[in-house]
Amino acid sequence: MPNPIPLIGGHYYHIYNRGNNGETIFRTAENYRYFMQLYVQHIEPVAVTHALCLLPNHFHFLAYMRTDEEQQSWRLAQGCQPSEGWQPLPSHRAFKNLFIAYSLAFNQRYGRTGSLFQKPFKRIPVDSERYYTSLMRYIHRNPEKHGLVADFRDWPWSSYKAILSDQATHVPRADVLAWYGGRDTLIAAHQLAPEEWRISGLIAGLE
Repeated sequence: MPNPIPLIGGHYYHIYNRGNNGETIFRTAENYRYFMQLYVQHIEPVAVTHALCLLPNHFHFLAYMRTDEEQQSWRLAQGCQPSEGWQPLPSHRAFKNLFIAYSLAFNQRYGRTGSLFQKPFKRIPVDSERYYTSLMRYIHRNPEKHGLVADFRDWPWSSYKAILSDQATHVPRADVLAWYGGRDTLIAAHQLAPEEWRISGLIAGLE
């Protein structure tokens, strides 16, 4: 198995994974909420998540990896003074910590053992504006693609509504809307089914 590509600060990535052998990883609303609690705890210090969608047996994130300097600035903005010898955490390690923490809780909750997620988790660079906007549309419309809802806008575990609302969110709403040129343009773009052939490299290995 080839080594996964590194997550480099200052770059965007499509990060995704599924349950081991296609197993369900979110059984209840409580599971989804707890995963997102852990996500904020582990990932926000190292990455800025522009889009996300959690589904019963897999998930998608479109995220910008903070540079070492941005990690330090984020900590200072949160009122955390780096201790002597503090070192920025590699982004891939933060994601692994997230998956380990959730797997341990999930296994304890449901009396199961063993790996919950496929390894390694998938990550693909997003290196153009076209890829960014196409991938975000793919991520948000994924619940409809898989037949979980008739309208992707009704799925509660994605960032689509958060981007369009005025409620507090960890998604950088202004930055996302700027990529699309505004709220109306984002809405209009999401009405179109994704042209998956345009972003085939960003959804490699997905059904």
